[in-house]
Amino acid sequence: MKGIITVVGKDKIGIISQVCSCLSESGVNILDISQTILQGYFNMMMIVDLSNITISFNDIVEELNKIALQKEVSLKLQHEDIFNTMHRI
Repeated sequence: MKGIITVVGKDKIGIISQVCSCLSESGVNILDISQTILQGYFNMMMIVDLSNITISFNDIVEELNKIALQKEVSLKLQHEDIFNTMHRI
């Protein structure tokens, strides 16, 4: 099972580090990652493998929400099929 993570907000030190640490501690494998900074705004998209998670999907979302609040960014984790359905033209 794959997931899509998106992070958008003002660039701050440690965003990537905290997200990646949270994922690693939860058994999430990062398959692909793209990030850019445009005029001070951070934008990152990750494709992750959720097959071997060690905590529930909802618990991972909760941990990522804590990071989002701390870093003042929008951070979302969605199952790949839901993401694809929502972004289909």
